[in-house]
Amino acid sequence: MNRSAFYASVRQRASGVFGTTISQSQVQGIEAILDEAERRGTPLQHLAYILATAYHESAHTMQAVRETLATTDAGAIRALESSWKRGKLPWVKTTYWRKDPDGKSWFGRGLVQITHKANYAKLGLLIGVDLVKNPSKALDLPTAIEILFVGMELGSFTGKSLSDYISDGRADYEGARRIVNGTDKAALIADYAKAFEKALRDAGYTGKATQPSVIPPPEPKPAAPDKPAVIAQGQVPSGGWLAALLSALAKLLKGGKA
Repeated sequence: MNRSAFYASVRQRASGVFGTTISQSQVQGIEAILDEAERRGTPLQHLAYILATAYHESAHTMQAVRETLATTDAGAIRALESSWKRGKLPWVKTTYWRKDPDGKSWFGRGLVQITHKANYAKLGLLIGVDLVKNPSKALDLPTAIEILFVGMELGSFTGKSLSDYISDGRADYEGARRIVNGTDKAALIADYAKAFEKALRDAGYTGKATQPSVIPPPEPKPAAPDKPAVIAQGQVPSGGWLAALLSALAKLLKGGKA
């Protein structure tokens, strides 16, 4: 794909995403997502909604972030506790950010804000990273990107997947919000997806998986012909072994030495 054309599209004032400038950090996050999509061969409209989700869930940073955008775990916990006590989180049923007996907090982390220990365990198992042992690994960009793709492709966040809403040329971007979080900001994120879809089309994105170059193995060398086995043998007396044996027997019969 032509990535310059992609960035030119999303930087248009009327695009609906980013505006006229994009920071280096935002570019880094976008590039990592595009790389993963090209490696997987992600369909264009799936990728548009993945980018839109990351854009929204990361507060437009395109980086793996903590819930509340705090720079430390303690800061995130304080911010969530304060909002809870002021009644700002009416939809929250359990205080998942409070530290458990092991001293770990299960607030949102990543490009998609996974919360609760059970979700960390499930996503960690799917991507092969022990997020229960170290939930902060969800803040590593490569790990966050894998969670983003796997969770949305398999429906691991809510049971709904990308193919439930985007398939066979049909793209229900608004309904697709159920992949992550019900209908929260569904229309807004759908608009983001449309902007990213246009940018991907402008860039000529094909959705074909990249194939690693394969180096053919060397031609096998022809096997050397088998040589006849050689049996080591000591010196044989002149006249052959049979003659030597008869001579020795004759001497013994005469009382001589062989």
